[in-house]
Amino acid sequence: MTTGPTTFRELKNDIDIAAALEQGRRLFAGSCDFVFGAQKLGQLPPLTLPEIAFAGRSNVGKSSLVNALTGRKTLARASSEPGRTKQLNFFDLAGRLMLVDMPGYGYARAAKSIKEDWQDMMFDYLRGRPVLRRVVLLLDARVELKTHDREVMDMLDRAAVSFQVVLTKCDSVKPGPLARKQEEVQAVVAKHPAAFPYLTLTSSQTGLGMEALRAELAEFALP
Repeated sequence: MTTGPTTFRELKNDIDIAAALEQGRRLFAGSCDFVFGAQKLGQLPPLTLPEIAFAGRSNVGKSSLVNALTGRKTLARASSEPGRTKQLNFFDLAGRLMLVDMPGYGYARAAKSIKEDWQDMMFDYLRGRPVLRRVVLLLDARVELKTHDREVMDMLDRAAVSFQVVLTKCDSVKPGPLARKQEEVQAVVAKHPAAFPYLTLTSSQTGLGMEALRAELAEFALP
């Protein structure tokens, strides 16, 4: 007996694709509210909903992506100074899925102790959160892959947490360089056992990739 597609990317039937896109649209059009901010692991909220965490370097566009996905302008607020956000922010999406905005990493001017604290807290969260379904790892399409990005991928492998790489700010890159960037990152992703095999190209400004990403993440939501 054959089994059906397990991810949005594997859907081939136009009707199924349309249904998945509509499911994602409806989910992310629902209510989405900030419910909790945790600066320490002991402050994490109860395990009530499946969680999708968003990670990335400072200034990669995490807040903009979360806002674009949910169709809101100020749900997730970007700090005016990179590296200032020090907590995990939890957003309840329609009572079916929890979106978790993680602190940005890799800010050059951050104190060494803060960087170490970030890594320790994030690894403990990633490794010990049973409702965590996927980490969306954001990479800026305009800049080269950083050491911190590779280190986080390694950390996600060690924590055995499924992660999906999303390229942000793709509207700022011309088609040729963007295609080369996609190929470069795809080759890196292929080496990581915890990585989702497909990249998603996005732009919070133009809406590129938002429909597909909503559909993919909706697969983890409660009915």
